[in-house]
Amino acid sequence: MKTAIALRHLHFEDLGTLEPLLAARGYAVRYLDATTDDLHAVDTTAADLLVVLGGPIGAFDDHIYPFIHDELAVIRQRLQSRRPLLGICLGAQLIARALGAGVASMGIKEIGFAPLVLTPEGEASPLAALAHMPVLHWHGDRFDIPEGATRLAGTPTCANQAFRMGRHVLALQCHLEADPRQIERWLVGHACELAQAGIDPRALRAEAQALQPGLPLAARAAFTAWLDGIEPGLQEETP
Repeated sequence: MKTAIALRHLHFEDLGTLEPLLAARGYAVRYLDATTDDLHAVDTTAADLLVVLGGPIGAFDDHIYPFIHDELAVIRQRLQSRRPLLGICLGAQLIARALGAGVASMGIKEIGFAPLVLTPEGEASPLAALAHMPVLHWHGDRFDIPEGATRLAGTPTCANQAFRMGRHVLALQCHLEADPRQIERWLVGHACELAQAGIDPRALRAEAQALQPGLPLAARAAFTAWLDGIEPGLQEETP
């Protein structure tokens, strides 16, 4: 059986729609709590897939949250191993930092559902399966594109929404994994952030409900295309 490890920062920001897909493809999924678990006690490079999930802190907040040092070490080891690595929101920002790119505040929040604007390279990537489908954005920071990586997508609010490194590394600023059927967990878990940003949770709830039929299918198609590209070898030999 293949193995997937997910580094999680908040309980409700989990693998979402990606988890049943991984199970269907024969992965045994294990969560590690990046904030409290001993990440050095687990050989994360041995897993067939490592996913670094989102969270409400910054990729350069290690002076406030020291566990980020250990998490960055895990990500750097994974990058050196050239084995499949997926980063989502904070996870994507941490991958960008590990690759030497900047991560900084946008000065505004991008929270809500909106489609990605794909680059030509993005149109030839697994993200093409989204077909202009609105996806969830929930962030106030943004990453620069690392040297040697390929920019795949943006939005009018945030120019850098996705990049890849070879086939084996995919970094997503947006929450493609977020299940619109579980939006209530996000609305409650981030209630203070929504209030500070002046965003009405009822509007987000209505958007999520409208997307329940189509968004999970589009997300599954995109993730399926990416997994198809990294299996069965699960290792990228050339950039």
